[in-house]
Amino acid sequence: MERGRLKSLVGTVVSDKMDKTVVVDVARIRTHPRYKKPIKKNSHYKAHDGNNNCNIGDKVLIVESRPISKTKKWRVSKIIERAQI
Repeated sequence: MERGRLKSLVGTVVSDKMDKTVVVDVARIRTHPRYKKPIKKNSHYKAHDGNNNCNIGDKVLIVESRPISKTKKWRVSKIIERAQI
């Protein structure tokens, strides 16, 4: 049996206080069906960061994975851009 393509999202790390876990904020922009105004929607995802490499403000790519804990179902695939300190 072949698995389908895994979902991937790009977002910004907003919290790295937990051990091996980061909270990633993913912003989506869509157009309202009737009024045609762009609407911004933010979602927070907890992602597994095994080596604690991510810091607040980093732009990361997260991919779907098996459930790692009750709320963690994503893992950090790569760091796209480091935060300016």
